[in-house]
Amino acid sequence: MQAKSFLYHHDQESGVATVTLNRPQRLNALTFEVYDELRQCFLALDGEPGVRSIVLTGSGRAFCSGGDVEEIIGELFKLDYRGLLDFTRRTGALILAMLRCRRPIIGALNGTVAGAGAVIASACDIRIASETAKIAYLFTKVGLSGADMGASWLLPRLVGHGRASELLMTGDFIDAQEAYRIGLYNRVVPVGEVLGVAQEWARKLARGPSFGLEVTKMMLLREAAMDVESAMANEVEIQAACMEDPNFRESYDAFVEKRKPRFQ
Repeated sequence: MQAKSFLYHHDQESGVATVTLNRPQRLNALTFEVYDELRQCFLALDGEPGVRSIVLTGSGRAFCSGGDVEEIIGELFKLDYRGLLDFTRRTGALILAMLRCRRPIIGALNGTVAGAGAVIASACDIRIASETAKIAYLFTKVGLSGADMGASWLLPRLVGHGRASELLMTGDFIDAQEAYRIGLYNRVVPVGEVLGVAQEWARKLARGPSFGLEVTKMMLLREAAMDVESAMANEVEIQAACMEDPNFRESYDAFVEKRKPRFQ
């Protein structure tokens, strides 16, 4: 995985890939290059041999502080509408690459989570946050819509319509404990432990049935736009397909033999 803006490590034994945003001096602020490299990263990890789960984190004291004021925001004023539209499409493409990646993504939120960084965190399947991981969807603070990069689709599904309205309309920071209380964070852990806890979650999922997890992530995304009859029709078909997967037989054999399953 060749990139300038992040560090990449694939633990072959566990199947966990760790992606670390690596601009600590800028609080891991995003640039045009970072957006493109991250999108390409998640597109590649979707089919990377041996990768069974992914951890996304940041170096230093922030997870991601959003768009870099100097390298992105200032440059946007030089663009016409078509240029601006090209940029917003590129940012949205990163979130779609994360949502469509078949591997579970664990966000290890090691510090400040702001703006586009908050949306990236929201696109992770599970969020493990440090006690310092305050979060804000800052878009209205700079005169933009809170509906950016899919935030108005993602956030209500995490915290409900009312909480999402508050966070997206005010752009205010909330601390880690409040984010946990409303369901935005899955866990809050002491500073210094967040990456280890997130990687343990990733190893746990990596030991699970890869096809079953892939289908679960896909159906959570797909069924968000379905009525209950359509959702049920999809689930009965895909569950029947899962019953033909070798991992289903392996779970049965493991139960009979009184051992832990060895999922493929």
